[in-house]
Amino acid sequence: MGRTLEDKKEIVAELQKTLSQSQLAVVIDFKGLSVAEITDLRQRLLPTGATCKVAKNTLMRIAIADNPTWEPMTQFLKDSSALLLIKEDVSGALKAYQEFQKVSKKTELRGGVMEGRALSQADVKAIADLPSKEQLIAQIAGAINGVATKLAVGINQVPSGLARAIQAVADKDKEAA
Repeated sequence: MGRTLEDKKEIVAELQKTLSQSQLAVVIDFKGLSVAEITDLRQRLLPTGATCKVAKNTLMRIAIADNPTWEPMTQFLKDSSALLLIKEDVSGALKAYQEFQKVSKKTELRGGVMEGRALSQADVKAIADLPSKEQLIAQIAGAINGVATKLAVGINQVPSGLARAIQAVADKDKEAA
């Protein structure tokens, strides 16, 4: 038995809501994946704030119609499509997908859409190669810590240098006397 019109409207509304909260949408071909494998992909994506949605291409086209941010996605919607809707950690989610792809070897990345622009496979892979949010925060914290340490050492050197100079003058005065 097929889906009712109400079910389809609910699916479209849910897709629109999820898309409105997403930064990046990636379309993959999931042909040949079992339910267990799709569940594995979803579990890998969960910690990064991303979701994997499987919907008919027609329903997806209806969900993105008249939305200039996501309309370029229509070129990737063919055959069996799954959507990776990434809300927060874009790089981390794409890395999680790449790890899954290495293990399953069954999915194919078709492309993605970000800020109204269609992204090719190469573009999406370039984004995946960027450091994750946590790595960037750690790099910034390390840089700030390094500057603070150098500043503290520099400030500490001024009084000790002054003390050595005063001691040297005092020693010279003792020798002269």
